Amino acid sequence: MSARKVVLAGLLGALLVASKEALSAVPGVELVTTLIILYTLELPAVAPWAVAVFVVLQFLLYGFGLWSWGYLYIWLLLVLLARLLRRMESPVGWAVLAGAYGLGFGALFTPIYFITQGPGGALAWWLAGIPTDVAHGVSNFLVMMLLYKPLRGVLHRAVTL
Repeated sequence: MSARKVVLAGLLGALLVASKEALSAVPGVELVTTLIILYTLELPAVAPWAVAVFVVLQFLLYGFGLWSWGYLYIWLLLVLLARLLRRMESPVGWAVLAGAYGLGFGALFTPIYFITQGPGGALAWWLAGIPTDVAHGVSNFLVMMLLYKPLRGVLHRAVTL
């Protein structure tokens, strides 16, 4: 990977952290999903590395716990989904993906809790988080609807510089 891409991955990963921290007081609201999708669409070779920077910085900020195992695959799964759907042009389609990802976010952690706490623990953990997942899904949908075109345009112009 070129030095430019390494620096870009670091900056984009740091932007993910900064955006997450800026909105951390509002449960279920984040820009991370939107940004990761847009990074994947406009910078497909850099997006996984930006996610890796984001995950490592989250570990440094918050330590390592059960949630950490989920971060090792959840955000890369989103990169994969966006890459598979990259030909989709509809902002509504991307908003639906972002909303569904937010709605299913807690469910994506259940394998870890299934392994560590058994089926009952995994189910209880997931059910307790449904209100936050609903807020997460709705906010992801709205954020993507509002920011898809302007942020994609900015990223596209930045890539072509």
